[in-house]
Amino acid sequence: MFPALKAITMNYDDLLQKVAEHVSLFYVEHTDKRLLYHNHTHVTEMLDDIKKMAAHYKLNKRDYFIVCAATWFHDTGYFFPDIENHENRSAELAGDFLKSIGVDEEAINEIMHCILATQMPQQPVSLLEKIVCDADLFNLGTIDFKEHNSRLRKECENLKGTEIKRSKWREKSIELLESHQYHTDYCRSFLDSTKALNLEQLKQKQQAKFSWLSNVAPENSPAGNHDKSVDIPAAGKNKKQVRRPDRGIETMFRVSFAAHQKLSALADNKAHIMISVNSIIISVTIGLVLHNFTANNYLIIPTMILLLVNVATIIFAVLATRPKIHPGFFTKEQVERKTVNLLFYGSFYKMKYNDYEKAMLDMMKDSEFLYTTMIKDIYWQGRVMGRKFRLLHFSYNIFMYGIAVAVVAYAIWGMLNL
Repeated sequence: MFPALKAITMNYDDLLQKVAEHVSLFYVEHTDKRLLYHNHTHVTEMLDDIKKMAAHYKLNKRDYFIVCAATWFHDTGYFFPDIENHENRSAELAGDFLKSIGVDEEAINEIMHCILATQMPQQPVSLLEKIVCDADLFNLGTIDFKEHNSRLRKECENLKGTEIKRSKWREKSIELLESHQYHTDYCRSFLDSTKALNLEQLKQKQQAKFSWLSNVAPENSPAGNHDKSVDIPAAGKNKKQVRRPDRGIETMFRVSFAAHQKLSALADNKAHIMISVNSIIISVTIGLVLHNFTANNYLIIPTMILLLVNVATIIFAVLATRPKIHPGFFTKEQVERKTVNLLFYGSFYKMKYNDYEKAMLDMMKDSEFLYTTMIKDIYWQGRVMGRKFRLLHFSYNIFMYGIAVAVVAYAIWGMLNL
């Protein structure tokens, strides 16, 4: 049978299912507690990233099978003695199994090439090889990089049987991030900015480490475990400068942003309630009272009071939710002076993407600019929340007291005309 025709007749879904079951069983039978990073979890995370890129590039079933099969097998060689050349062993395992389930020779070769391409330094050629390589190092450009890097360091310590100093590992991580480049435009578009931020954070920690050593460590004295120190003496001063708890700061910003979003949704919901209730009252009043106005002309004053209350309530509720128009652009000088809030849509929605991307990358390289922008964004969100709730407070008060006055007016005018 011709290779092309054989590829068409193959059921790649069934083949991929067999690969998944085989490798999953392999990881169950070949357990190694030392492997805290290159394990089944790493494979499943890679597969999630593969799915995103496969959807982006609209891979057909054959190509999707190739990248997924390569992903499943690419680290199986870690469970054999020659870990340094695990890619070769992984490719051999993949080739042997794929032949046994009837995969065509051409597809097997492509899968093996995808596995071998993950060897550092990565040098993928085809698109499928590039996808697998980028999925393998996808975490370099995500917010989970720190966690993955920590697990990889512990794994290396387990395999070597010796402790690796944090500063030494950080130095290697910086070298990796500086030398690494994503091979697909998908990853370059979505991950390069976060990867740059991860690199900048590592450099700042490394710089803080060396600053601490140069300022307080005696010559030839060991650094110990001062990476976790919270007190860094400043040069020429006796006062201690507390290092910023980066993780705590990020958690604080995340919680603050989430709280403001919930408050904004709550305020909008309250405004919608006021608008809906008063609109219904206006409709009912016009339908029942004004329709028979000649027969009930003595109710004109209380009816006008009620309608005025409803209209005023709606006005304040609408003002609370009415969007403000913003310029939608910023200047290069604002970025240089760090006065623009790049996280707020009103600052950039009229800008070209390239200009906004450049400004964002500049901000992410400058931690002070980044944190200042986030603080500014929280501040202005708070100002907006304050205005919303103040207007809603007026709206609810007008409705509450106005309804009471209108009801009393109806009662008084009704009694006077009995």
